[in-house]
Amino acid sequence: MKFRKTAAAALILAALCSPAGADPATSGAGQKVLHMFLTTSETGLDPAVASNIETLSLLENLFDPLLRYDYLARPVKLQGNTATDMPVVTDDGRTYTFHIRPGIYFTPDPAFKGKRREVTAADYVYSLKRLYDPTLKSPWSFMFEGKIAGDAALRNNFSYDTDIDGLQATDRYTLRIRLNEPDNNFPFYMATPATGVVAREVIEAHPGQAGNYPVGTGPFMVGDWKRSDRIVLLRNPDSTAVFHATPGIDPVDKAISAELEGKRLPRVDRVEVKIAEEFQARMLGFLNGEYDYIEQVPESMTDMVIEGGKLKPELAARGMQLYRFPVLQTYYMWMNMEDPVLGGYSKEKVALRRAISMSYNNAEDIALLKKGFAVKAESPLPRNVLGYDPNYRSPVPYDPALANALLDRFGYDKRDPDGFRRQPNGQPLTLTMYSEATVSGRLRDEMWRKCLNSIGLRVAFKSDKKTEIIKASRLGKVQMFESNWIADFPDGDNFYQLLYGPNAGRANYARFNLPAYNQRYEQARLLSDGPQRQTLYFEMNQLIHAYNPWVPLTQVISADIRQPWLKNYKRHPVEFTSWRYLDVDVAQRARTTRGAR
Repeated sequence: MKFRKTAAAALILAALCSPAGADPATSGAGQKVLHMFLTTSETGLDPAVASNIETLSLLENLFDPLLRYDYLARPVKLQGNTATDMPVVTDDGRTYTFHIRPGIYFTPDPAFKGKRREVTAADYVYSLKRLYDPTLKSPWSFMFEGKIAGDAALRNNFSYDTDIDGLQATDRYTLRIRLNEPDNNFPFYMATPATGVVAREVIEAHPGQAGNYPVGTGPFMVGDWKRSDRIVLLRNPDSTAVFHATPGIDPVDKAISAELEGKRLPRVDRVEVKIAEEFQARMLGFLNGEYDYIEQVPESMTDMVIEGGKLKPELAARGMQLYRFPVLQTYYMWMNMEDPVLGGYSKEKVALRRAISMSYNNAEDIALLKKGFAVKAESPLPRNVLGYDPNYRSPVPYDPALANALLDRFGYDKRDPDGFRRQPNGQPLTLTMYSEATVSGRLRDEMWRKCLNSIGLRVAFKSDKKTEIIKASRLGKVQMFESNWIADFPDGDNFYQLLYGPNAGRANYARFNLPAYNQRYEQARLLSDGPQRQTLYFEMNQLIHAYNPWVPLTQVISADIRQPWLKNYKRHPVEFTSWRYLDVDVAQRARTTRGAR
């Protein structure tokens, strides 16, 4: 192991000083190519089903929702995408009318029998109905179920041919959606990849295989695709996307706006995406010029590229730039509330979970594992999300001594010969925590082992790919897992729904189902951001800390680095990628990589 670490350090040091250089950002006759990576294998490319960040990153470039975020506006705001503008809202916030731009076409597919297939309002009706399809088990159905007028007919006896009052194509280019009650977050839902438009003919031509045949209207379309290894996106020649944005006072924003305003998107011809699960491979690839930017530098690699909070001088000399970005992301360790060892709402089970929470050494995590690029998570909400309370502090401290006393008091005082605690009924007690089979995953395993052992708890770790862990989590087969959530939309509802009882088996991996929490969540989601909702959020935080289905961990300050030849880069707080806006200075890339050799 010592030899491997030394060898890895030597490889990275060599890349810092004299990178091998990558092929120029061209393929064929002068094509501009963006070189990217995903950190985990993609799943099927179906907007209604996919939920992992890597797959969503691809989907938002292939499929078109009605709305999209303004690339430059801060705080974030929405704008029309396939809709001509923001919807017309009437009926006291219950009815939304979208007008769809004529002349938007799906990419070619045999299902269209050689004809160009224009997008209509009826296609959005069909696409939204797919989120209700019980055979798909869409993780996004929570955004609409029980909210669209008449959708009980879809929930009780699903059929794509069922007509409901709340979801109507009133003419070829007009979509009207009626809600049972006002929902302040509804426009955000209509900007998620899950609401991207699909064609019924394509879905029905490939029953059960829609994720293998991604046919959308986005700025890119799929070219070469080697699963879990490499995917190439090609410029969609029929893309109708045109850049419009609202720059602030930042000179960088103004320069991007001046460069792009009114221009057709995307700006590159191809995006070549590799799957790079190992941190070292990602870092070496970036330093060698194989990738155009890297976001959220792996915590175990931070010391290799950052020194004293700044980019290392040798990298700055090569023209690279470091950005600090407060991600709308919360890391948390969830515990299965239905697990026979760990779950339940009895006092001794609550005591066990609270002791686990009090064993977590937040300061060590931030300093040693995240290298200072994080802050403590006091609640599920990260900063800059609507509903965040900067004054809220968790009432559950890091206190191993108190955790030990709590376990002793509630029946976990019996010990095995090796000193580990037994259950109150005298049975052996071993916790099983799932983890990712990566360098970072192993480092986190050791931190959790140290924390849990300090309060007398034995823990075993089961490593697997994250996609497999998530599948098992939805089935309730995982006892504990450290996960994270990045905002789908910048509102507290998107985080608090992770613990809403009816979402168990979907985003609620902890399977937390507490009536007092559910009632407050249901009240809060009907309110806009303000004092009344803030009070409900405070009470929900208190319930989370009382029952401890989660251990809130950290909220990340991302270290992002871009190559000098990359143009128009600005990370968005909500959207996963900025690929459609990016451009590549081919000549500068060639000069930089040639000079580095």
